[in-house]
Amino acid sequence: MGFLHQGHLSLIKQARLENDFVVLSIFINPTQFGPKEDFKKYPRNLKGDLSLAKINGVDIFFNPSVNEMYKNDFQTSVCAGELASKLCGLSRPEHFDGVCTVVAKLFNITNPDVAYFGQKDYQQALIIKKMITDLNFNIKLKVMPIIRETDGLAMSSRNKHLSTTDRQKALVISQALKAASLEFKKGCTETAELKKIIKKLISGEKYVNIDYIEILDAGSLQRVKYIKKKVVVAVAVKIKTTRLIDNVILKP
Repeated sequence: MGFLHQGHLSLIKQARLENDFVVLSIFINPTQFGPKEDFKKYPRNLKGDLSLAKINGVDIFFNPSVNEMYKNDFQTSVCAGELASKLCGLSRPEHFDGVCTVVAKLFNITNPDVAYFGQKDYQQALIIKKMITDLNFNIKLKVMPIIRETDGLAMSSRNKHLSTTDRQKALVISQALKAASLEFKKGCTETAELKKIIKKLISGEKYVNIDYIEILDAGSLQRVKYIKKKVVVAVAVKIKTTRLIDNVILKP
């Protein structure tokens, strides 16, 4: 959705490395924002994005308008399904329908062979992967690792909204995930105990409000009591009005 950072650029660089032709679509999609969410305030820097696209070898910079993507009589949408009922879908019930609809449209317009998404939006990538399978898109999906600042904060366009103090508070998210990962490596596989570690650390920061802390099967997003195969440890918090997400993958 634009306001490019190193996380986005890592996707572009990988696409450039593995393909003959690279298309970058930038579109701040209104249908994935709820009525009280930050669509109007979402960070925008189209001029800077275009410059970064050129520097990093993008062949086509696709930036359609809302009117081009959604005509006045637009009626059809894609239902994201069961995977969208977890995690972010609980507090943002129509979000992933909007995501799937716009991504399906972008896929049909640009007709890619390979699409690159980031692990930070883990649930989104999983839902898009399922949509590709269910709707028979002839597209390979590649999910690339989370890119972090040197202090551990997951890169996000929304980080721009954080004051210096709030940004410092946000570090507790990655610190909590790291603490749980270390405990897992020591032998703790009980998800309730690992969630307690995360909750204790995050709850210790004032003005950091937890939306969810979940440890779920990496493929189905079903809850598990003990980690016996790959899981995603996912966290969402609000720091004042800024919502941030992060995750880590654990494998026995």
